[in-house]
Amino acid sequence: MRELSLNVMDIAQNSVRAKASVIKIEITEDTEQSTLEIKITDDGCGMSEEQVKSVIDPFFTTRTTRKVGLGIPLFKMAAEQTGGYLDIKSQLGKGTVVTAKFISSHMDMTPLGDINSTISILIRCNPDTNIVFTHSVDDKTFTLDTRELKEVLGDVPLDTPEVMQWIDDYLKEQTEILYGGAL
Repeated sequence: MRELSLNVMDIAQNSVRAKASVIKIEITEDTEQSTLEIKITDDGCGMSEEQVKSVIDPFFTTRTTRKVGLGIPLFKMAAEQTGGYLDIKSQLGKGTVVTAKFISSHMDMTPLGDINSTISILIRCNPDTNIVFTHSVDDKTFTLDTRELKEVLGDVPLDTPEVMQWIDDYLKEQTEILYGGAL
């Protein structure tokens, strides 16, 4: 994949298919240590130890629409080619945690890409799934939690155009604060 945000989308969609009610996506950038960590946690159906071992195999997939599953293997490769790693922890009936750590100064670092659009699309396409997105750069952090938005909005759906525009604007504004200027 050309950008890591697409890997995040793929893994989050796996969480949706696993019937997760909450998906937490955490992006942590440490410029001093030159690291980027992406952690995706869900409370879906989880996987057995055997499935966890199998998901890094590109010829393993639970989907019936294709015979290969490239999302996790490509994410693992992207992390490892920078000197980083990918770790998957899962328990049947409890959920899954996928953590990838990258050395962001490495010449083979895949760009993060448009993570804000990825989060926006996930919310728009899965309004009933609770998405908690946290993005940190050094000592600055922001969080968007759709559970809080739903509480404020009451009966107004998240995928309403005006709500989605607010979410897009909020993500852009907060990201500009993280990076210290306009994107």
